[in-house]
Amino acid sequence: MATAGKVIKCKAAVAWEADSPLVIEEIEVAPPQKNEIRLKVIAASICLSDVYHMYKGKPKDGFPVVMGHEGAGIVESVGPGVTEFKPGDKVIPLYLSQCRDCKFCKNPKTNMCEKDWSGNQMFKQSPSEIRFTCRSKPLLQFMRTGIFSEYTIKNKIALVKVHDDAQLDRVFLFGCGVSTGYGAAINNAKVCPGSVCAVFGLGAVGLSAVMGCKHAGASRIIAVDINEERFEKAKILGATDFVNPKLHQKPISEVLIEMTNGGVDYSVECVGQVDVMRSALESCIKGWGVSVIAGWTDLYDFSARPIQLIAGRTWKGTSFGGFKGKDDVPKLVLDHMAGRINLDVFVTHNMNLDQINEAIKMMMAGECLICCTFSF
Repeated sequence: MATAGKVIKCKAAVAWEADSPLVIEEIEVAPPQKNEIRLKVIAASICLSDVYHMYKGKPKDGFPVVMGHEGAGIVESVGPGVTEFKPGDKVIPLYLSQCRDCKFCKNPKTNMCEKDWSGNQMFKQSPSEIRFTCRSKPLLQFMRTGIFSEYTIKNKIALVKVHDDAQLDRVFLFGCGVSTGYGAAINNAKVCPGSVCAVFGLGAVGLSAVMGCKHAGASRIIAVDINEERFEKAKILGATDFVNPKLHQKPISEVLIEMTNGGVDYSVECVGQVDVMRSALESCIKGWGVSVIAGWTDLYDFSARPIQLIAGRTWKGTSFGGFKGKDDVPKLVLDHMAGRINLDVFVTHNMNLDQINEAIKMMMAGECLICCTFSF
């Protein structure tokens, strides 16, 4: 392409500081260096992790930063050492890398990677050499992605090629939310046919967990959320029962135990609140109940009484739904293309980059039921 090897000037949404709206700026995106790929962003969406970084986590070394990590695009150019990708390829950025060389990547028990950004530089969102600048100032890339930009840079270990016929304004959802929730049920909880499940929180991750439970053969799926407008979406994806905790005087765990004669076989927490995590665990039946934490927070400790685990329950967490990005995301895309994974139900709004602050407000207010898509 004519832009290969040159600095590209483009629009991006920049968080200059915490607790402030994003600013649409013209930024400079450097050419890709060794083992890097520059891509033109086609579609992206807001994830609650983006909002968390800006308004809750607020790491002191996390600004200024180009936000966003869930999206898809087309390769514009590649740097030296890149043979897996070529200009024109359809790709999905991975916030959880897969180098395929480290002891974690070689172990089928995990999808962690030693070279992942979160393990090495949790609060330094970018590689050691900055690729984004604005007003002569360096900009970080949120989760080493910075997808709220018309162009972005990714290392080859954190990018995956997908089918040439993939619909990017749908499959971009496999970059975070849908993979996380779906995999939490399929890979981490390992939901069994005929089982009873409960999903706490019906955002994109929670609804994907509902879908995962359904695809795994659960006979009963209880959807738990204080926003009843999301129940219809959950029903479409397989939920059979619906509970609004605000309508009950007793703890939600007691409500579910009564509904299921002792507790659910599996629960998935998709809210990111420690009290909900404990409720999800306590909702599980003793002896074999499994509860998976899929919601994100690092501000508070969570707790439980030892007897709750001694009695036979299992409490575990998930990152990216247990999927190894390079190996598994292309398979998820093919499942969508074959009609086995419904992504249309997730996209409720289509907005452009200039409307991103409005979209964030809608998400925080619960008015954006699932996901906002930014088509560049």
